[in-house]
Amino acid sequence: MKWMTDDEYIELTGLTSFAIDDLAANGKLTIKVENGIRYIDPSKGLHEVVPAQLKELSARNTKEMLVQPEFVEKTIGTIINLHEKVLDSKDETIEAVKVENTFLREALESLQELYDEDRKTIATLTEQLKLSQTDVEFMRRKYKLMWNKAIDDHKIN
Repeated sequence: MKWMTDDEYIELTGLTSFAIDDLAANGKLTIKVENGIRYIDPSKGLHEVVPAQLKELSARNTKEMLVQPEFVEKTIGTIINLHEKVLDSKDETIEAVKVENTFLREALESLQELYDEDRKTIATLTEQLKLSQTDVEFMRRKYKLMWNKAIDDHKIN
């Protein structure tokens, strides 16, 4: 175990010699005296040094607001909770976009199939129209020839 002098301990912890005396008097620090020099065991009483330091700081800085540990814990918990909610909503949004993209892709494929069927139908109808026009033209020529022959026969008689 390494022992530290008062000055080394003060430099390490930032405590005043009054605070160290108070902790030693309350038995919260282990000390020994050799050749008129006081030595402190830094491994003992660490949990007491930090609260004592905080009390001393709050006593010196009464105008500054001291944040309670519960407030810090609740704030951190709230921030973590909000972060988790943001992550959850991000995941939900991504999933919704994926579902929407799948729906749109299927709709486009369906429209493409309908478009292809309509093109085939239009091509078939166009071909039938051409055939019908050819038939009409044939019938027109046929009836013209028949009527011309009937008129010629009527003129002869």
